[in-house]
Amino acid sequence: MSDTTIPPEITDSHCHLDFPDFDGQLDEIITRAAEAGVTRMVTICTRLRNEPTVRAIAENHAPVFYAAGTHPMSAAEEPMASVEELVNLAKHPKFVGIGETGLDYHYTADSAEVQKTSLRIHIEAAQRTGLPLIIHARAADDDMARILAEEHRNAPYTCVMHCFSSAAELAKAALNLGFYLSMSGIAAFPKSQELRDIFAMAPVDRVLVETDAPYLAPPPYRGKRNEPAYTAHTARKGAEVFGIDYPEFAAQTQANFDRLFAKAASYKVAA
Repeated sequence: MSDTTIPPEITDSHCHLDFPDFDGQLDEIITRAAEAGVTRMVTICTRLRNEPTVRAIAENHAPVFYAAGTHPMSAAEEPMASVEELVNLAKHPKFVGIGETGLDYHYTADSAEVQKTSLRIHIEAAQRTGLPLIIHARAADDDMARILAEEHRNAPYTCVMHCFSSAAELAKAALNLGFYLSMSGIAAFPKSQELRDIFAMAPVDRVLVETDAPYLAPPPYRGKRNEPAYTAHTARKGAEVFGIDYPEFAAQTQANFDRLFAKAASYKVAA
């Protein structure tokens, strides 16, 4: 690869490399990611009993960092996390975020109260560790905005609204708290103009990019298994949304990731 064809570096801020979709293929997937300019990725543990598996992926692959929490859709069927458990996990040098946690009333509204309890536990862990909270929000905008704001008044913390695809009001509420919005493949779907408009009104220094792999592959891979390399397709759409060239947008999202996920950024420097 000549210097003129090396793609700008970007980070897949949210993927699930422990899912069976990737069994036995991680070396090739990480190689393809690097070829696309995706030099770092954060793989997310959604059930704490799987944390050792997710941790091992980060330990065995230099570009991979990880986070762990209880996904809201699993909150009712998993043991309730404790703040101490999450704080203890956060001692690992490649553990860089708390979650994903949040609220999902689309499929699991019946467990709303359990989800709220779990969310507040994860927020306290973020407050105590200084690591960013990773939020999943679906069909729960009002409760989400209220709880995030209430807890931020109690003690400040940082946060990313992962795979943001909610309404403009939740985007504004999150941005007003100093939080970040992460752009997934959904933002590149042809029918997602309303979502692109929400991102366009956000400060460009508050936007991340992600895959949520193996889900939500952007065009031209929509409907297929997503993987970290495809972050580049979403990021190119992001550059269009903000009306800047791709290298500039890539550099901006890198700076944003380094600011929010400071532990990952300092690990890179120390490595």
